[in-house]
Amino acid sequence: MSNLTEWAYPLAESLLAEPLPRRWNHSRGVADRARSIASILGEDAELLEAAAVLHDIGYSPDLVKTGLHPLDGARYLRDVAHADPRVINLVAHHSCAWMEAEARGLREELEAEFPREGQRLNDALCYCDMNTTPDGTSTNPIDRVNEIAGRYGPDSLIGRFIRRAEPEILACTSRVLELVTAAKRQPM
Repeated sequence: MSNLTEWAYPLAESLLAEPLPRRWNHSRGVADRARSIASILGEDAELLEAAAVLHDIGYSPDLVKTGLHPLDGARYLRDVAHADPRVINLVAHHSCAWMEAEARGLREELEAEFPREGQRLNDALCYCDMNTTPDGTSTNPIDRVNEIAGRYGPDSLIGRFIRRAEPEILACTSRVLELVTAAKRQPM
């Protein structure tokens, strides 16, 4: 670990481990996925790992304000933790957050406050999140989307959002896997 991850893990743990142990396990699993694709990220590998372990802090009972966990987490990282702006932006926009924000009437706020990082990093964080179960183990995005829709119910706001986001989640995963495959073909 280096400075950014050494800072991010204890912060995420302090917000999630006690009140939401399953969410903490998920966040650590997402960070594990981030480390597994570090080879395609170059100098941004640590940035992605930090965002991965922090991506769900907006679920912490102390941080919930709007009900849109990417927005609540990003605001905390900006206003209280004074985090790296790129980490904040990744947390704000992780896993098609704009679609949930739109469903909640918060898209303009989200996009006005937090610019998006490039597609490669947004894809990478979505891949890591949507290929990790709530318990932190590996899965695939189809099973993950089905699990989320089942947990919240198909007619819930989250159930409708995740089904709407599914094609983009699958596309993100495909783009990341293409980069991973290409990186493995590169001569050392």
